[in-house]
Amino acid sequence: MKIITVKLPEQFLEAIDELVNTGRYSSRSEVIRAAIGDFIRKELWVSTEE
Repeated sequence: MKIITVKLPEQFLEAIDELVNTGRYSSRSEVIRAAIGDFIRKELWVSTEE
């Protein structure tokens, strides 16, 4: 995996931390990877199948 730097609004970071603190995800990175995966599936892969 590669490391990248991303700037996020404080509100997003607070929501990400809430998901980690409640145990739904083990880390911020895991939350962000899941969100990006969902976005790519929706915007790129699903769109090309239509």
